[in-house]
Amino acid sequence: MGKLVADQLVEMLADAGIKRIYAVTGDSLNHLNDAVRRDGRIQWVHVRHEEAGAFAAGAEAQLNGLACCAGSSGPGHVHLINGLYDAHRSGASVIAIASTCATNEFGSDYFQETNTIKLFADCSHYNQVACTPEQAPRMLQAALQHAVHKKGVAVLGLPGDVAAAGAVSISTSLKLYHTSPVLRPAEAELQQLANLLQEADKVVIYCGLGATSAHDDVVTLSTLLKAPVSYSFRAKMGIAYDNPNEVGMTGLLGLASAYKSMHEADVVLLLGTDFPYTPFMPEKAKIIQIDKQPERLGRRASLEMGLCGDIGPTLQALLPMIQEKKDRTFLDTMADFHQQVEQKLQTYVEDRGKEKAISPEYLASVINRLASSDAVFTVDTGMTNVWTARYITATGKRTLLGSFNHGSMANAMPQAIGAAFGQPGREIYALCGDGGLTMLLGDLMTISQYNLPIKVIVFNNRSLGMVKLEMEVAGIPDWQTDMLNPDFAAVATAMGFTTFTVHDPDEVEQVLVKACKTSGPVLVNVFTNPSSLAMPPKIEFEQMKGYALWMGKMILGGRFDDVLDAVKSNYKHIKDVL
Repeated sequence: MGKLVADQLVEMLADAGIKRIYAVTGDSLNHLNDAVRRDGRIQWVHVRHEEAGAFAAGAEAQLNGLACCAGSSGPGHVHLINGLYDAHRSGASVIAIASTCATNEFGSDYFQETNTIKLFADCSHYNQVACTPEQAPRMLQAALQHAVHKKGVAVLGLPGDVAAAGAVSISTSLKLYHTSPVLRPAEAELQQLANLLQEADKVVIYCGLGATSAHDDVVTLSTLLKAPVSYSFRAKMGIAYDNPNEVGMTGLLGLASAYKSMHEADVVLLLGTDFPYTPFMPEKAKIIQIDKQPERLGRRASLEMGLCGDIGPTLQALLPMIQEKKDRTFLDTMADFHQQVEQKLQTYVEDRGKEKAISPEYLASVINRLASSDAVFTVDTGMTNVWTARYITATGKRTLLGSFNHGSMANAMPQAIGAAFGQPGREIYALCGDGGLTMLLGDLMTISQYNLPIKVIVFNNRSLGMVKLEMEVAGIPDWQTDMLNPDFAAVATAMGFTTFTVHDPDEVEQVLVKACKTSGPVLVNVFTNPSSLAMPPKIEFEQMKGYALWMGKMILGGRFDDVLDAVKSNYKHIKDVL
């Protein structure tokens, strides 16, 4: 048998650095599967659900630079979409192979036929269907270039008959080309920026993910300007460590110190961030934004200056133009306030909770203390995000992955799969909400099948906690947010995990110590307090009014005990804002 198109594509993927394909095989995908088997350089990871495979590929791509997932005809590749949306919005370089029905059946409403061009148009930089053997390798090469250099998803639609056809030699390239251009503003723009920063009495630097590779330059600039440094959730692990001028996060999950710093500043310098929460942006300060994607400039706030550049090269060119300031008053005041805020957060750690209502803040703090200095944390969207944001600290070696832009549930466990495959030897913690975990519960078997050393920690509050909070703040009685959960430990035990269940706060640390020392897949089911409340860094009057209205409606509806539990659990929050 001569070389097939499937063989040709697998060779190209392997040569580009793809180590594995996350997929569920079947029908139109089978020739690709067989080519992977015969080539031997790529591992076929048999996930239980294609969405989990896409999340896993997105996580691996964020850690290693490039990854691949695949889905078979119709339902198979449709299942990829949510994970691909997340990868694309996270800037993860993912190749998605969407196999389809035979080309002669296109347009006939054939079994499992979909229009992949329409299907993936909104979550990809490149999206084409190869209808001939000549097209397939050219399109894969283009997909690789788009995924790597535009930082996102590229989709190759692969009909089953094309994959099974004989490979054709082509004159264009079959390899992936890596380039590393230096991108920074012009000298005149940098000088204008330096003048603005020099003249301002109070400067704050706000960093996004795009600034994390320039940690040392950010610290140097903040020291010269005597500027507090705030950051986004995605940037925390890359900016907060060894940073004497940091004042925490701002945004929905942030701290009052970061919010206060930005709103008292004369100039706010946004570095490598597309910060989406406009209500948290200051209205009086001059705002300067630097981003390597110029189309993002000014879409969150009115700018004094908008500059295009990678943060590292830009700051390296800017620093010689900056003279050190002497007045530390603003920086010291904000740093002192940040320390006060951090001390208040410890109040929630000290109150460990009670039977079947363990404080999630305490649980997160213990995980933080026991985890290694280079651990990878994946975190579910929702209340688990809040506790992670506030209690998992940066070391300069840790990595944090979540669905920070797309905001999907069910991301943490499958992202941990990609992290475990992509970074063997590192501790992997999947910090899961009970709602998120149950969505893709079957892929615990993927962890078990490949004996991945993942610690799945379930923050089991028996509710959709973030949705419940949204309803409370809006003054709406929470309804359809409670969850009847299975015994997660029993389910995971049946799947081959070592499991633990924690009801008592006195057992948290000793159980987590055992979990950390246990090899292979581990699940810890922790009954956390469903009434724990996450307050944003600035409490608006409308939010307090909504919360009071919720309490009144709940009492009138006969749910006084629920209101009392909420007040008892969150008296510290209420005390701080009254």
